[in-house]
Amino acid sequence: MKVLYIYAHPEPKSFNGALKDTALAALQEKGYEVKLSDLYAMKFDPILKSSDFPERKKPDVFNPFLEALNASKTEAFAPDIKEEMGKVKWADLLIFQFPIYFTFMPAIMKGWIDRVLVPGFGFNPVTNSAYNTGLFKGKSAMLVTTTGAPKEMYSEGGAHGDLNKHLESITHCIFEYMGMEVLPSYVIYGASSMSREKGAEELEKYRKRLLEI
Repeated sequence: MKVLYIYAHPEPKSFNGALKDTALAALQEKGYEVKLSDLYAMKFDPILKSSDFPERKKPDVFNPFLEALNASKTEAFAPDIKEEMGKVKWADLLIFQFPIYFTFMPAIMKGWIDRVLVPGFGFNPVTNSAYNTGLFKGKSAMLVTTTGAPKEMYSEGGAHGDLNKHLESITHCIFEYMGMEVLPSYVIYGASSMSREKGAEELEKYRKRLLEI
């Protein structure tokens, strides 16, 4: 299996950094081929802009949706986008790891999705290729995330509500929309207050989960 690991956390020495390192080691231990997109380390630009499309169809008015459809026909994208698209094409499984920011992913990862999984590449509205007939049918996706708040706050009836329901805007409206099979999300709650011993336990649990894929 070929795995693309898309990772967003600004501090390499953080628990998220250890989680990412654990994942890469476990996947390689299992014999999978792995590529990493460490978005902060790459200084990935999350801003969708006209220069993403070097061969503009309508240079006078910028319509990113239409320009993406046009660029997908000839792969006329900016170099950083083409590089990430190549990784996505190569991968069988995409794993997205990030800390929860306001019940969602960090802006840099949302920007990666906006710029890379564009119309014509991630989905094609012209041919109604979505969900069961999506362009990424045959690929799988998985979310791995950490929260600062405890599980009680991210549960049904909790202050923030059920986190898995919040994540459906990603798992259903992005991944399943593009035809991917969604694996169960892996969530570690209360990461900001964990002891070193508890952190080590969580890393081992995550390693075992990946070995089961």
